[in-house]
Formats: sequence, C-alpha cells, structure tokens
Amino acid sequence: MAGPRTCIIGAGLSGLCAGKMLSDYGVPYVCFESSDRIGGNWAFGNPNGHSSAYRSLHIDTSKHRLSFADFPMPERFPDFPHHSQVKEYLEDYAAAFALKENIRFRTTVARAHRLPGGGWEIRTADGERHFFEALVVANGHHWDPRLPDFPGEFTGKSMHSHHYVDPDNPFRLHGKRILVVGIGNSAADIAVELSQRSLGNTVVLSTRSSAWIVPKYILGVPADRLFATSPHLPLSWQRRLFRKSPVLLTGRPERFGLPTPNHHFLEAHPTQSHELPLRLGSGDITAKPDIERLDGDRVRFTDGTSAEFDAVVYATGYDISFPFFDPEFLSAPDNRLPLYKRMFRPDIPDLAFIGFAQATPTLFPFVECQARLLAAYLAGVYRPPERDRMRRIIAEDEKRFVAHFGDRPRHTQQVDYFVYEHDIRTRELPAGRNRVRELGPVVFGGKTG
Repeated sequence: MAGPRTCIIGAGLSGLCAGKMLSDYGVPYVCFESSDRIGGNWAFGNPNGHSSAYRSLHIDTSKHRLSFADFPMPERFPDFPHHSQVKEYLEDYAAAFALKENIRFRTTVARAHRLPGGGWEIRTADGERHFFEALVVANGHHWDPRLPDFPGEFTGKSMHSHHYVDPDNPFRLHGKRILVVGIGNSAADIAVELSQRSLGNTVVLSTRSSAWIVPKYILGVPADRLFATSPHLPLSWQRRLFRKSPVLLTGRPERFGLPTPNHHFLEAHPTQSHELPLRLGSGDITAKPDIERLDGDRVRFTDGTSAEFDAVVYATGYDISFPFFDPEFLSAPDNRLPLYKRMFRPDIPDLAFIGFAQATPTLFPFVECQARLLAAYLAGVYRPPERDRMRRIIAEDEKRFVAHFGDRPRHTQQVDYFVYEHDIRTRELPAGRNRVRELGPVVFGGKTG
C-alpha cells in the first residue's frame, strides 16, 4: 500500500504509535521532534520542557491496561510501572519497529501552514521548509500548564505541578508551609510526598470541587482489571450502577476531611490513591475548600478561614496548545476541540489529531486504536462520512461521553476507551471501507490515500 507523504508532529506516545501504524500500511512519513529523545511526557527531564513527570511518579494505570495490543509490557514490570519503566517500554517499542529511522530529532515545527489547494508547508525553527500532503498532530496536551486566576497576589514561592520534580527541585521544600491546589492524581501524589514527616512540612490541600477517591487495588488485584464498561449497555445505566462504588471501597471523602464533592462519581475525574486517605486520616495533610483570595503570604479560603504559606503548588491542569498554527486558523479555546472520533476536522481532510483525549481507563490502547484508523484513512482503505454527518456525530459523541461532566476545561475531551474501541472496530472501520468502495478513497494533494 501507499499513501500521501505525511508529517507527524511529536515523537511521544501518540506520534510513535501513529508512525508505527503508518509503517504497517506502507504510508510514507517524517516525524519532527523538538527534543533529542522520544517519549514526550514520559521522558523525565525532557529538554524541550514537555514532560510533566516528577521523580517519584508511577503511572496510575496498571500495565495490564497500558500495553499496546501487539507489544505487551514485560512481565518483570510491576503492576504500576515507574515513569522510567514506561520510557523504557517506549524505547523498546521504537526499537522493535525501527521507528527512529523516520524521526528528525531537535527539529521544532515553527509553523504549519495549509496550502490553498490542500497539503502543508512545514517550516522548522532552523529555517527549513518542507511540503507534505497530510499532517498528523501529536504534540500532546499535558505540557502547557494552566494556572487559576485568583484575586490578589501570593508573595511566597509558587509553581505549577508541571515544574515539580521532587522536594528539593525546583525549590527546597523542607520545613515549609505548603498549599497544594487541586485534587487530581498529580495533586494527590505531590501532597502525599511533601507530607512525609521526615521533611517537616505542613501540607494543606485545597480543592474547589473535591473528588471521589478510588483505590489502586481491590482484593489484591489492580482495580482497573476488575472493571470495564460495556459497549452494549447505555453508559448512563452503567454510571448509576457504579455510583456507590467509591463509598464502598474507600469511604465518603468527608470522612477524611475533604469537602463534599459537587458531583456524582464518574461526573468528574476520580482520584486514584491509596495513600491520600491515609495521610488525611493521619493528620499529615489538611483539606480546605477553594481559595477566595491571595493576600501576600496568607491564603483565604471560601469557608472563612485563612493560613500563611511559604509555597503554593498548582496542580490545576493543562491547556491544549498548537504553537505552530496561526490562532485564526485553528486553536482550542477553553480546551474545546471538536473532532470526528477525536481525530478529524470535517472541513480539513488532510489533517488528523492523535491522542487528544482523556481516555478512561488509559491513553495507550486508545491511541493505538486511533492510529489504526488513521493509517487506514491515509492508505485509502477507510473513508469518513460526509461533512454534515461528521458534524452530527461529533455532537452525538460529545453528548454521550462529555455531557454528564462538569463544564470545565479538564472535562472537554472525555472518552470511554472500551465503548470507543468497539465502535471503531465493529462499525466505523467497516462502514468506512464500504464508503471507499462506493465513493473511492479520499484524495490528498492530488494523490489518493
């Protein structure tokens, strides 16, 4: 098979998997990577600044859910691998399929410009110009920190969790009064680490919406191996069925001093942590509601209390950013990026996105599923429906996957992997093949896919 000459931006998880699938289908491509290494978010200390990994980070998804279908994680890995092992896994994946041969390292895409007749002009930071018939965006969405806008000003040290490495880097956080803002997995991990008694810190966790806390193990088995949604039942039924599970497994958040969540379980991201309830229950961490105002070194909370702090760590999420696109051409305000199957813009047939989702339970197999659809599309054996139908399905999918979540930037990309994969495998790919037989493949810059 052959297809359009394709550019992939980024050699993290999504770019690597996309490249592997394009190679399988015989689609020629070049991958531009701004760093000197693969791995993106999983390359701890990545010199391009796109890694949010901290030194102690272990992934929250078990290796059994994390593996690619054609490249399982090693049995010697623990249930929840350290970030260095995830990076090792991606290195082995790249070596097994000779993916680095198509990657141009230390090559930042400065501008991606769509040509009037289709196709792309790619300008790199070194001044070179390249032309491609298709573009795949895989630059990730966990590298551009989003900071809250609280009234007032904090005069102590502050940072986003993206820049947190350990208790000594970038700031020495020993014997300090520390406020961690947020209650996602990163906030829980960092608060737990900084609350170790040996560090002598006083740690407070502030949360606007609170969270339901779920354990990593149930009866000695990784929890994500015991639960999977069914594509054959309405998701709303399944959410109601699971609604009481965190109370039965961990207890109500109020039991540990957390505010009452302003949502039902699975209407926002749950927090996966064994240690946070223990640290809260042991008095090592104190919980507070949302911040009302910053006042010098004092932070005032919405419950009327206040306290002085030496440092604030904001674990408040990320913005979706495309620095190589003109904002007038394409952007994601408030992280809203409507895409057909979280991949395609109906009005730009030679552009695809890979990995722009918050997939439950994990991104790895979701990306693999997307990459398979991408390769079939570029190779000319899959064709999406016509534009108006794509737009209708985008709205239907957002209603199915996103409508029950709170209207916040962190919840705009929700997808259930099990339902998504079943839909792509049993419906979308077969229907796309039929459309190719009826209408022919999509044409890219004068060349069919």
